[in-house]
Amino acid sequence: MNTIVFKKELLEVQDELRRFAYKLTSDREEANDLLQETSLRALDNEDKYVPDTNFKGWMYTIMRNIFINNYRKVVRDQTFVDHTDNLYHLNSSQESGFDSTEQAYDMREIHKVVNNLPKEYKIPFAMHVSGFKYREIADKLNLPLGTVKSRIFFTRQRLQGQLKDFV
Repeated sequence: MNTIVFKKELLEVQDELRRFAYKLTSDREEANDLLQETSLRALDNEDKYVPDTNFKGWMYTIMRNIFINNYRKVVRDQTFVDHTDNLYHLNSSQESGFDSTEQAYDMREIHKVVNNLPKEYKIPFAMHVSGFKYREIADKLNLPLGTVKSRIFFTRQRLQGQLKDFV
């Protein structure tokens, strides 16, 4: 496929890609940014496109992958993994968001219960709550995927039992 035909096809799918980007982001500006990034990525990788295949599908895949990577980066950037001995910070955000003293008290109780968990359960659970995927946790902690899933499951069960009065 020559460059002229490639650019022509790219221009033909712009409207559909813009709608798809808006569907992913729910924000017009972010959708335009995503469309622009997708178009640039396609132009940079024009040599990787196989002629006589589904061009629109190739473009949708590029856009979806960019969106997922950007989302994961945002989640990762907002996550603070606490490596202090007692996990004092416990990956909580800087703003508490408490509407009342009662809610602040409840959160202290929840943190107290979570801090009493063994370290091998507390760290994977805190990472999962912060938005990490099971596979990412397993890779970062150098644990088998099944072990990570089990520890998070057992931690949830334990916390539900101990915090049933707070729900």
